[in-house]
Amino acid sequence: MNAFDPNLGKSGGPATLHYGDGEFAIMSPGQYVLCAVTGARVALENLRYWSPELQEAYAGPAEALKRWRESRG
Repeated sequence: MNAFDPNLGKSGGPATLHYGDGEFAIMSPGQYVLCAVTGARVALENLRYWSPELQEAYAGPAEALKRWRESRG
């Protein structure tokens, strides 16, 4: 599955994803994921930033950069 899957978001709650390089797999359907930095809801159709290494989603580029800096020590 990917962001263009017609079954995307069938459940009203949070989705469980597996983050890969350039795409994610939906493990359990939902409408959103939570940003690992801010806790904000990120609709799956708007999800553009995540870390395959940390298996986390981010609300935007600032949050992704913040976590990347934190994870590099």
